[in-house]
Amino acid sequence: MKRPLIAAALIVPFLLGACGTAKEPAPPVAAQAVAEIKAGDEHNDTDVMFLQMLAYHQKQGLQMTTTATKRAKNPELKNLAQAIQLTEKDELAMIESWLTGWGEDTKVDQAPSLHADHGGLPGTGDAEIKALTTVKAAAFDTAFLNLFLAHQHQAMEMSKIALTGGKNDETKKFAERVQQSRQGEIQQMLKLMNG
Repeated sequence: MKRPLIAAALIVPFLLGACGTAKEPAPPVAAQAVAEIKAGDEHNDTDVMFLQMLAYHQKQGLQMTTTATKRAKNPELKNLAQAIQLTEKDELAMIESWLTGWGEDTKVDQAPSLHADHGGLPGTGDAEIKALTTVKAAAFDTAFLNLFLAHQHQAMEMSKIALTGGKNDETKKFAERVQQSRQGEIQQMLKLMNG
């Protein structure tokens, strides 16, 4: 099983190169207030694509973190999974609210090639997510960390799409917050892997 090592090897250089990439950090937003943020009407196809892709991505993340809250052996990992769940549930509610407000579909059919079709981003496979429910208990924490590291890295890559091609100011601010929060989560997960 060499893939986990490859995923970790890809993440570390990314983190080292990602520091200071945002011009000005977006201010932190309290989790309970996230779903109440309103986006203006001005938007383009890139804003919509980013939000639709991220909504699907976060539904996958919620599946994985739900499994982690039940199966993780390390209490720190279990706590991190619970915190990520709270954040991503609020973000997902906000995303769906924005898309609905723009008259866009919130339930887009996500073909396996969707990420590749839009920016060359690989998606997390359903089989990989399902494997977390059957992997041996002793191997769960490592399996989850390897898969979720790559998953959160994908969210950071998606956010670049909105930052470079989006039109809506709130979507861009949200993309900056996604980059910052996921980078923080990745750093915590790397510590857990090496702890």
